[in-house]
Amino acid sequence: MLKRTHYCEEPRETDIGRTVAVSGWVANWRDHGGVVFIDLRDRTGIVQVVFNPEENPEMHTRASKLRSESCISVSGEVSQRPEGMENPDLPTGMVEIVAGELEVHNVSEPPPFDVDNPGDVSLEARLSYRFIDLRRPEISKIFQARHRIFQVFRRFFDENGFLEVETPYLTKSTPEGARDFLVPSRLSPGSFYALPQSPQLFKQTLMVGGIDRYFQIVKCFRDEDVRASRQPEFTQLDLEMSFVDEDDIMEMTERAMAAVFEQVLDREISLPLPTMTFADAFERFGTDAPDLRFGMELKDISAVVADCEFRVFKNAVDEGGCVRGICVPGGAKMTRGEIDGLVEWVKQFNLPGLAWFKLEENGPSGGVAKFFSDAEIGAIRQKFDARTGSLFLFAAARRQKTHLPLAQLRCHAAAKMGMIPEDEFELCWVVDAPAFERVEESGHLTFPHHPFTTPYPEDVGLLEEEPTRARTKSYDLVLNGVELGGGSVRISDPELQMKIFSILGYNQEEVEERFGFLMRALRHGAPPHAGIALGLDRVVGKLLGIEDIRETIAFPKTQRGMCMLTKAPTRVDDQQLKDLGIALRESE
Repeated sequence: MLKRTHYCEEPRETDIGRTVAVSGWVANWRDHGGVVFIDLRDRTGIVQVVFNPEENPEMHTRASKLRSESCISVSGEVSQRPEGMENPDLPTGMVEIVAGELEVHNVSEPPPFDVDNPGDVSLEARLSYRFIDLRRPEISKIFQARHRIFQVFRRFFDENGFLEVETPYLTKSTPEGARDFLVPSRLSPGSFYALPQSPQLFKQTLMVGGIDRYFQIVKCFRDEDVRASRQPEFTQLDLEMSFVDEDDIMEMTERAMAAVFEQVLDREISLPLPTMTFADAFERFGTDAPDLRFGMELKDISAVVADCEFRVFKNAVDEGGCVRGICVPGGAKMTRGEIDGLVEWVKQFNLPGLAWFKLEENGPSGGVAKFFSDAEIGAIRQKFDARTGSLFLFAAARRQKTHLPLAQLRCHAAAKMGMIPEDEFELCWVVDAPAFERVEESGHLTFPHHPFTTPYPEDVGLLEEEPTRARTKSYDLVLNGVELGGGSVRISDPELQMKIFSILGYNQEEVEERFGFLMRALRHGAPPHAGIALGLDRVVGKLLGIEDIRETIAFPKTQRGMCMLTKAPTRVDDQQLKDLGIALRESE
């Protein structure tokens, strides 16, 4: 077998006269007057190989029978391309390899789509032939960048005294906010392992065990609906430190991210990163993951319109709700049809409608402008610091009902107006999330982070009577409107941990059954500790400008949770079920 000496993108003018060997796949095949030219591709790029019939007729004949995506190796002399035949768009565009030997490893069937120009082939079709899709240069570059990002993180944490410790994949089912993937145990019939949603409890246990700086690049699993930013199995960077507070974790994470930006993107980020509270983020942006690349912040005009003539606004304020909205600079040039389109678009977020008006050269116009006095218009304009040519969009409802629709509308309108700079990166921390939130449908308490997050000492007294007002020592890292990950200072006091569990409705017996090993650890000299986890699929996607994280994962699942390559999940045979003590019930 021909042994590769160079990757396809490596031969340069400095190699002219040298004999090299390259391996890869036929990207393109051309016959120019009997001379066969092949563009050979591997994961680094493309090099042109020339087969001359006069020098080796037999090899030329074999080369002339090759077609796209056949796998071959070639050796030959690096030569200067003839004048006028150079390709300045390729790193190897000034040279070619004059073939001396050819080894055909495998002749490909006609590929299901053109690797270099797949057109509008669907993502599911590409995933069914992922081994073809991965050969595409733009896809290959994603995984090369992903590798570099992972290695930067590993080097950084190694250089800062962290130990990489693996935690179990077969573990215990504990409530962490999503459904578990369960694995039946053959040796303990009727019992199940759970695939970890995160290594949270294990890394806390490591801190009690004296592994005071831990990190891991780890697979996690959550049985939830698949979206563009979520997958049932995903990769996260997990870390934990002892004898630290929130500032230490945030500073360490910032420096790690700065290393990635510098070494992968050749860009600098300014440290320390800006910080805003959870409450402030919702007030200004309607979300705890704000996009800071543009302005257009949400404003509350309830006090201005409390006595206005527009009954929808007045009634909302009278009933304890609010009137909030955004001002779109330059939005006055939108047509009535475009504005109606925004009104319809926002209804998908359970907002029945939007009120609007324009601020034009001749004053306010359209929509609900006629219901406001000059003083009210002036106050609204001052609230937004609005200029002539702006469009105002308002929602009137209970405050929580306005968060999601206005947050989404803000980004949607900014995109339509071309206000979002695609090549900018704006990172920030969102801190001090509440210890508990109340589920609107049931009234039950749940947690924005997880039940192992410590509240501020001055807020512990709120836990019994007003638990949703208690703030926690939590911090989420946000990049361009996407939460990359979050962390917190953990509860190291077993009594406080038991109090949190009791507020969630667990009695002593249930706590022992579900979290007994953690409680035992906390009672045996637990140090103060804190940590964070970053979703690396999201990190890769945001740094490379990829919206769908499936593009950043080698073998992702579809929105139905299926692997298109293997067609998993699939049925298993009866003997396997019998060994596990499982019987399937016919679906109705």
